[in-house]
Amino acid sequence: MSNPAGVEVTGPMRERFDEVLTPEALSFLAELHRTFDARRRELLDRRAARQAELAAGGTLDFLEETKNVREGDWRVADPAPGLEDRRVEITGPTDAKMTINALNSGAKVWLADHEDANTPLWENVIQGQLNLRDAIDRTLSFTSPEGKSYTLNEGELATIVVRPRGWHLTEKHILVDGERMSGSLVDFGLYFFHCAKRQLERGSGPYFYLPKMESHLEARLWNDVFVLAQDRLGVPRGTIRATVLVETYPAAFEMEEILYELREHSAGLNAGRWDYIFSAIKKFRTRGKDFLLPDRNSVTMTAPFMRAYTELLVRTCHKRGAHAIGGMAAFIPSRRDAEVNAAALEKVRADKTREAGDGFDGSWVAHPDLVPVCREVFDGVLGDRPNQRDKTRDEVSVTAAQLLDVKDTPGEMTEVGLRNAVSVGIQYLAAWLRGSGAVAIFNMMEDAATAEISRSQVWQWLHNDVTLADSGEKVTRELVDRIADEEIAKLGGDPAAYAEARSLFMEVAVADDFAEFLTLPAYERMP
Repeated sequence: MSNPAGVEVTGPMRERFDEVLTPEALSFLAELHRTFDARRRELLDRRAARQAELAAGGTLDFLEETKNVREGDWRVADPAPGLEDRRVEITGPTDAKMTINALNSGAKVWLADHEDANTPLWENVIQGQLNLRDAIDRTLSFTSPEGKSYTLNEGELATIVVRPRGWHLTEKHILVDGERMSGSLVDFGLYFFHCAKRQLERGSGPYFYLPKMESHLEARLWNDVFVLAQDRLGVPRGTIRATVLVETYPAAFEMEEILYELREHSAGLNAGRWDYIFSAIKKFRTRGKDFLLPDRNSVTMTAPFMRAYTELLVRTCHKRGAHAIGGMAAFIPSRRDAEVNAAALEKVRADKTREAGDGFDGSWVAHPDLVPVCREVFDGVLGDRPNQRDKTRDEVSVTAAQLLDVKDTPGEMTEVGLRNAVSVGIQYLAAWLRGSGAVAIFNMMEDAATAEISRSQVWQWLHNDVTLADSGEKVTRELVDRIADEEIAKLGGDPAAYAEARSLFMEVAVADDFAEFLTLPAYERMP
């Protein structure tokens, strides 16, 4: 079996990989690359130019040139089959065990993650596609090393919504005309090519979560990808549905425009809270005290700038007939410490209660044990209704100044917080480099987004001469270096096991130049 002209697969061909990487599928990927990659690169250049403007003293605001969109009378498409009721959504990578557990969890939707909860190890990228196809065919099973068997339930399973990688990530194991492909187009293209018609035959459809976008122009690019893909495979336009994660600071100012660009393919917006906090730090990282955030664990959804963001998201979605989906509860339930577990579950319940009361149509959890809590809260508000899109929140009016009000976030910058950030960052990167993108650390499910907060906060505190409230020490490279050694020592075992992760963390947390995403240098260290 030979590859199409100009297409090279450099990753090893494991068992059954040829079922995914067929000549026809690779030809489809090549067309996507040749049609859209130049625009993708231009949009990434536009991101860099916008960042330079912010660093030079600029700000973010609602766009004057798209005022007609915000004032226009339009609505997105009605919900597609399987997406009417989204009161509980579970997230996780596409390994076989997680795929089965998520689909069986009782959640309405499973975010099948090829992005923040996954690492783009070649085996993960392609095996994940096989697992999704097998799950749709109901042939997927898994047996653990301990001999425990996992199979799919006979009854209703969660609706699959695939999250491809963001526009900034590439796939080094698939080259087209000598260039790396976009990771976004690889993940989208392989799933759509193999599974779109499978899903339609089962009364569902090809659904996606779109991450990390910074403008409506990036949403327009996705819409054009969808149109071409549907036309090539003979699928009716509008069959694809996409939920956009509003998880970058610039995107918060273009919510209506993003929905407008995707309107026949839109399934709503999600409050990607963890990446949003990271983006708030990243975009204004050099701007001093007005944009300094306290310890990560102190930044809650009731902070003024977070409250403005979520209120605007619900208002925007329901004004346009779209679903508004709440943020992820990252807590991992403990079956060993009942007291800790009870306190944490109460926080999760309070978080979901606030979201349901604000008008969200559903919310995310990271662990199957949290599905009943989230479902109970939303059941109490929704009852037999599939959603509350009719709750339009007409009273909400959010200004640019409110979205930018970071300085009024309660909390302090402490050594305890710094130590947590360093420890979490190093532990997460050690797991990421081994191929695990969703990692339980200190009873929290850490993914790339939460790790990004940790390392960017260290960078911001260091480069803005922060003095820690509890210890009185100034944050310096020497202090971060010492804390890294001390926190690794606390983990036990051989410190050498964390050497590469420590080196990478220091590179993205204290270097003069700020890496846009920690996954970029991390991916270059991965085979």
